[in-house]
Amino acid sequence: MGLGKIIKGKATPRGAYPHIKRIGDFLFVSGTSSRRSDNTIEGVDIIDGMGTKHLDIKAQTKAVLENINDFLAVEGASLSDVVDVTTFLVNMNDFAGYNEVYASYFDKVNGPARTTVAVHQLPHPDLVIEIKVTAYKKQV
Repeated sequence: MGLGKIIKGKATPRGAYPHIKRIGDFLFVSGTSSRRSDNTIEGVDIIDGMGTKHLDIKAQTKAVLENINDFLAVEGASLSDVVDVTTFLVNMNDFAGYNEVYASYFDKVNGPARTTVAVHQLPHPDLVIEIKVTAYKKQV
């Protein structure tokens, strides 16, 4: 019923699901974070000797969108092929920073449909955003 793929060089999924799955001309990208292949997280800065962290929504949003673009590239697609976006934010106070970075990737008129929701938490306490997308790219 479609082919799922785990992408080498990316963070391993934390469950029984692929990074991306193709069904006909549609591509479904699983919820993606800013986690790197070594399990560190982009956008997490230690700001003092006590281990206080700054969680940077802009850096995490950029890393998430770049990870998604890399997943799409495996299927010959890119962010320009995305038709629907669902974003999960741990804190709606991060909406402005997320929205600013998002707008540098997508156009207001021709970009994908989008839903943004607040969630209580994500699978790691340093994650402040997760995004899943659906893209449309004709098979070759």
